[in-house]
Amino acid sequence: MSMKLHCFGESGHSYKAALTLTLAEQEWDPIFVDFFNGGARTAEYLELNIMGEAPVLLDGDTVLTQSGVIQDYISSKSGKLGGSSAAERREVLRWMFYDNHKVSSVAGPLRFMMNFLPEEKRNADVIGFLTGRLAGALKVLDTHLDGRDWLAADGITIADIACCSYLYYPEPFSFDRKAYPNIERWLDAIAAQPGWKHPYDLMQRGFNA
Repeated sequence: MSMKLHCFGESGHSYKAALTLTLAEQEWDPIFVDFFNGGARTAEYLELNIMGEAPVLLDGDTVLTQSGVIQDYISSKSGKLGGSSAAERREVLRWMFYDNHKVSSVAGPLRFMMNFLPEEKRNADVIGFLTGRLAGALKVLDTHLDGRDWLAADGITIADIACCSYLYYPEPFSFDRKAYPNIERWLDAIAAQPGWKHPYDLMQRGFNA
């Protein structure tokens, strides 16, 4: 039975789960969440996920929320993308926590404000602050990738998938991959993985749909 992923294309967190499922070669089907029209705030959806967020993974009777938890579940279930030792797993977790605190938690709101909020609701001061925070986080990522192919192990892991999740989107959000040569090389290497797809090719888009 295929797993079901409640998701939408603009969500970088949904992309973490969708790409993990894909690269781990799991059978799954996307279920579109009409986020921009309140689809994550309906009573039915809140019963599924009280947090009112995407993604949500359904695997039989198992219901999982939060992208990092979903990634860990898929990695554990498939035996893929999790590193090959306890030390590598700790390193995987280290970079997933880094992403959650420093990268996605900044890139997500920044991209949302710059692209999906009406212009009159965009705040230049907030955009400037988040832009600086994101640049600092990406500089750390770029420095760590100097001389290495992957963040946490000898091969790609869910840490790489977590940290890259917002960096393929076409909408401008103060990220220019040319400014980070190691990140650019790393993004190309991820995109070269068998089965890789762009977020808008894995999941239905919702904005202005």
